[in-house]
Amino acid sequence: MGALRTIWYRLEEGVIALLLAFMTILTFIQVVLRYGWGTGILWGQEAVLYAFAWLVLFGLAYGIRTRAHLGIDILVKMMPVPTRRVVGLIAIACCALFAGLMLWGSYVYIAKLYEVGVEAQDLPIERWLLGAIMPFGFALLLVRLATEAWLILSGQTTGFDLADEAGDVLRESELAASQD
Repeated sequence: MGALRTIWYRLEEGVIALLLAFMTILTFIQVVLRYGWGTGILWGQEAVLYAFAWLVLFGLAYGIRTRAHLGIDILVKMMPVPTRRVVGLIAIACCALFAGLMLWGSYVYIAKLYEVGVEAQDLPIERWLLGAIMPFGFALLLVRLATEAWLILSGQTTGFDLADEAGDVLRESELAASQD
């Protein structure tokens, strides 16, 4: 199971990196063509728009896995551990409710696009294929939220741990001060 998880994590990171590189390169080419020769790639803006949507929807779940999302949890951290766990599970339940609603809504939307057979405006690709990331991204987000809930319930973490930039800065400054 660990090897499969590692493969999935690397694939996820690779897709995110490729999307970011694709968007950057295509946007750079568009700028050079527009300001250098007064032209551009007809489908460039739409391709970047869809790539950005894919990046965001992959990034939602990736941010949960890597604990990169910011959280305002100063009050939660002052609570006793059992209360922190309850608050974390409530937060996860709220996030899961939202993700579940978005999963269902995006599935209905993509199913309708598939049924109608609409193509993208400038790309010769059916829109349901370009939008398929929506239900996939929200399903992956639900899996990551369930994983976080399991970590809390099994006692492996004390709450819904998110990025703590202020705490990181304080720890780094304390470390720097102790080294002087």
